[in-house]
Amino acid sequence: MRINCPWCGERAETEFRSAGAALDRPSAPTELDGTQWADHIYGRDNQPGLVRELWWHWAGCRQWLLIDRDSVSHRIDRVDRVQP
Repeated sequence: MRINCPWCGERAETEFRSAGAALDRPSAPTELDGTQWADHIYGRDNQPGLVRELWWHWAGCRQWLLIDRDSVSHRIDRVDRVQP
């Protein structure tokens, strides 16, 4: 798989580390108990198809990326910079 880094250009997947799905934060995080937090962080439907993931370019610019990737074909549809 090749990833087109916005800073470094196209690079091999081996230069990157996946941090998993890019999750939305809960709307009321202080109202969640431990079980609900664990489900939010670790519970996954793991459905095939398009997923939004966080990737770190550890062997290049060391920047974080948001990648839209098809989990079946590994086709990358979009790469965005992570905005602070």
